[in-house]
Order: sequence, then C-alpha cells, then structure tokens
Amino acid sequence: MQIPAERLSPAALDGLIEELVTREGTEYGARDYTLDEKERVVRRQLEKSELVIVFDPESESCSLVTRDQLRTATS
Repeated sequence: MQIPAERLSPAALDGLIEELVTREGTEYGARDYTLDEKERVVRRQLEKSELVIVFDPESESCSLVTRDQLRTATS
C-alpha cells in the first residue's frame, strides 16, 4: 500500500529517510556524501515521486522504494 509522504509526521519521515541512507550498501557515486546530503537527495526524490513510501500490513513496516520497484512488485 502506497502512503503519501505528507501523511507521515515529520519525525516518522525523518526516521524513514535516515534508515534508508544509513543502510549498508547504499552508495551515491564516486565520492563520499554526508548524511545531510544523502537525506536531501532522498527528499528531492520523494518530491519528484521518484521514490514512494510503501506500507506492508503483514510486517507492519514502511519502506522507501523507487517507482520502478513498485511497478515491478505490483505486476
């Protein structure tokens, strides 16, 4: 189930973004980026609808996925 970002509290959205950018294996290219820079990138991707928030009722968890990942999962 897709959840609009504006439906989350600012603290919940911050936590979701922080979890994504601190996850093992998340790389952003040839140079190292600060945590703040990574978070800004994710927020821009959410604003552009390149990333979406999904809720899995079975595991009762939220995650951020790309629009393409969402399409693949629902087809």
